[in-house]
Amino acid sequence: MPTSMRHGARGAMKLCGWLASAFLAAMLLLTVADVVLRGVLNRPLRGTYDLLELFLCATFFIALPAVFMRDEHIVVDSIDRYAPRAVPWLRRIAGVITVIMLTLMVWQGAISARSAWSFGDVTSDLSLPRILFWIPLLFGLAGGAVAALLVTVRIKK
Repeated sequence: MPTSMRHGARGAMKLCGWLASAFLAAMLLLTVADVVLRGVLNRPLRGTYDLLELFLCATFFIALPAVFMRDEHIVVDSIDRYAPRAVPWLRRIAGVITVIMLTLMVWQGAISARSAWSFGDVTSDLSLPRILFWIPLLFGLAGGAVAALLVTVRIKK
């Protein structure tokens, strides 16, 4: 991978990590505020569920490309010990399947997002447009597919 592309991938990976961390921190603070206000003043925050749902979606899917780029998935080394020469090939096959599956998920997600947009779907409490949920989801899946492709291409023999 060229140096400029490597730096761009690293920058994108850091940005995804920081954004996901920010959404996670927002989830934490919102939950604490809701619990405290509910317990002390008997005044829960309106729309907490809608916001937590959005922040959870953003946390997971925005972090996805960074996880793929770092190749930091949970791995069970059940074959490594018995067939170490097969591991690079199995990783390549898994990478190709991953790219295909994520691409299909982006395609189907885009269809559903377009439907949510055209029907004007909103959340039940705050009436947030459901497209706000689809944006990080599609970004994360597409970024994950690109990252998985880059990782699959750089797997050594």
